[in-house]
Amino acid sequence: MIRILGIDPGLRRTGWGAIAVDGSRLSFLGCGCVESDGALSLAERLRQLHDGLARVLAEAAPDEVAVEETFVNKDAQATLKLGHARAVALLVPALRGLSVSEYAANQIKKTVVGVGHAEKAQIAAMIRVLLPLSNARTPDAADALAVAITHAHHRRARALSNSLLARVAP
Repeated sequence: MIRILGIDPGLRRTGWGAIAVDGSRLSFLGCGCVESDGALSLAERLRQLHDGLARVLAEAAPDEVAVEETFVNKDAQATLKLGHARAVALLVPALRGLSVSEYAANQIKKTVVGVGHAEKAQIAAMIRVLLPLSNARTPDAADALAVAITHAHHRRARALSNSLLARVAP
């Protein structure tokens, strides 16, 4: 059994979702958000995200971590701030020696919903189908569970591919 932590980075709210994978079976372990105080400086907000994610990692004890990649929007300042939050999301598990994978938003949506431009409501609905015991109360937590599910599917496909390649290699 492998424990996967999915992270949906954001400066205000960073969503997290933990699942267990046993073969093709997915089990819900937990989810939530790490929030930062908008009244604080950027450095202090990043520290809050760091400390919150460190607590989540200590409690969830994942074997692997997956993080959603940043998309670029029209507001360069907002994109830059999101990039800072994403850097924290990558750094905290890396400092613990964990493997960290990254997935584009469209890849996550396509994996979980079947459509690369799915709406947040569609993602939340599929999370309830794929993880019936989940209690994602925010879109950020549901998105983080989608990141974890995407990693579970892609790591399984990579393992199958590697196994097939090992059989045909001389």
